[in-house]
Amino acid sequence: MTPEIQEKIDNLVKQNKILVFMKGTKLMPQCGFSNNVVQIFNSFGVPFETVNVLDDYEIRQGIKDYSNWPTIPQVYINGEFIGGSDIMIELYQQGKLQQMVEIALAS
Repeated sequence: MTPEIQEKIDNLVKQNKILVFMKGTKLMPQCGFSNNVVQIFNSFGVPFETVNVLDDYEIRQGIKDYSNWPTIPQVYINGEFIGGSDIMIELYQQGKLQQMVEIALAS
């Protein structure tokens, strides 16, 4: 990953309380896993931003190096990497995700 891509990802993660690197957009997810994450955040009714990795090959590859996580989507809350679709579903079912979101939005 180039220093420019690292800086771009750093800035995106820092500037957004809830950020999802995904295939497609929140209005038009391009894969089921990305759709799962979008539906979870929509169910909370909270603001969140997305980055469509299909629009930028360097971001698509760079985010995997950045997080040391091989799959997309990738969710960041308050600048912290949380995980992908399976982890999001698990945290949602345990009731932990809503608490994480509330804390992030309150800070």
